[in-house]
Amino acid sequence: MAIVRKRTWQTKDGAKTAWLVDYRDGSGKRRFLTYKLKREAEAALADVQVEVKKGIHTPARTSITVAEAARLWIETGELNELERSTIQQRQQHADLHIVPLIGSMKLAKLTRPAIEAFCDELLKKGSRVMAAKVLSSLKGIIGEAGRRGLVAQNVAQPVRISSKNRDRKKLTVGRDIPSKQEVNLILTHAAGRWRPFFIAAIFTGLRASELRGLRWADVDFAKQVLNVRQRANVWQEIGKPKSKAGSRAVPLSPMVTNALREWKLACPKGELDLVFPDGKGGVDTHGSILDRGFYALQRKVGIVDDGKPKYGLHALRHFAASHWIEMGFSPKRLQAMLGHSSIVMTFDVYGHLFPSTEDDQSKMAAGEAALLGVGKVV
Repeated sequence: MAIVRKRTWQTKDGAKTAWLVDYRDGSGKRRFLTYKLKREAEAALADVQVEVKKGIHTPARTSITVAEAARLWIETGELNELERSTIQQRQQHADLHIVPLIGSMKLAKLTRPAIEAFCDELLKKGSRVMAAKVLSSLKGIIGEAGRRGLVAQNVAQPVRISSKNRDRKKLTVGRDIPSKQEVNLILTHAAGRWRPFFIAAIFTGLRASELRGLRWADVDFAKQVLNVRQRANVWQEIGKPKSKAGSRAVPLSPMVTNALREWKLACPKGELDLVFPDGKGGVDTHGSILDRGFYALQRKVGIVDDGKPKYGLHALRHFAASHWIEMGFSPKRLQAMLGHSSIVMTFDVYGHLFPSTEDDQSKMAAGEAALLGVGKVV
């Protein structure tokens, strides 16, 4: 039975008094909480009884801190052989944001108001996007602790950092997506090793990491299909695609097929069998492709903004998507060819580029006529 009782003891300075919450946790183990005031103890007892009944109570004395839970989360990721970039991001979120703000708090003491206050601090010092990512990491930390039985509930789960749709800029041709004229300049002036690379990027929509990790064994000339089965990370390590959807088959246009056939004869050979390797046949770096390839080409043909190259490599992926939409590919097919994990992602990024098939004005007129015709004598 859970009760609040008074405890008095003698010290050299005289008698001391405190109020104890005496209860049993979800496993039946007897626990005690100490408070100065009776009303504080009674309020705590009410909360504890509700938590124990719901099965979401974690005794404060046995709870670990957020910093300790973060370390466990990161170590679990390493044991599960997550990508190095993922581990690095987890470490950065923990070191730069989570631990400095709430690292010393025990998981059992975390409340939704505390998480909301944490989010407020994140928004004060950084962007809304970054704050949302850090909150997601905190949810992962508490979730891993829950999986280990170190906390009974994930109080961060219901907390949200809403995105401001009005602040989201839609992809625009000439700013985020190269125009057809700019793409033609790229195709016309790209030479040597860069010509097949940019042709493939423009017409297959592969991510830069997927192009850097592409093997000749994954190019099926007979079926005119390119199979995405691996990618190269920023450390030039070969690994699996970003997600299950990332493993996919992308159809090849005649121009891509011919360019790759020609390039295969001159391509540097290496043990990795890469289609776009560095000069020694190894994995090329993203920075090298940008600086010596794409940026240099844009400067050469005048695709600049204030003297600087206008686009990063991802802009060519955006162009491929917009080109496929114009060609009439369905949203679902676009999702598959881009390797998006969900159709929601495809619509979030490219939904505004799909042409409307609705004849809005005709429907409005028909509806108006039907409404005004109600009750008329024929």
